Amino acid sequence: MTHAITATAISLNVPDPTASRDFLVEHFGFEVEMEHDGIVSLRRADVGCNVIFLRTGLTTFKPARRAGSAGDGLLLAFVTDDLDAWHAELVEHGITVVTAPETEPWGERYSQYEDPNGLIVQLVQWV
Repeated sequence: MTHAITATAISLNVPDPTASRDFLVEHFGFEVEMEHDGIVSLRRADVGCNVIFLRTGLTTFKPARRAGSAGDGLLLAFVTDDLDAWHAELVEHGITVVTAPETEPWGERYSQYEDPNGLIVQLVQWV
């Protein structure tokens, strides 16, 4: 069976969607595509996936038993071609650095940052 998939999004529950929105807009170049009462959808033209933030506790989230915060065990990873320059810019803006740039033996260079809701945003560069 083959059906078309026309778009992809990741949807994350957070206590304050506005804070996560502002973090990705200001520091990672996303734009607001849609926003309505506890929901915000962000996009970048060069990224094939929207990032959606939902306010924790929305009654529209089903099933309700799974409506907790998205933060535990989740990395929102973005691949870039100049991790070090981006890292320097984020540090200059006072962003909370979780992991300074380091390189794994298999060639993944990465750094991690914490958004105001505690989500971890990871930049990756393959070297």
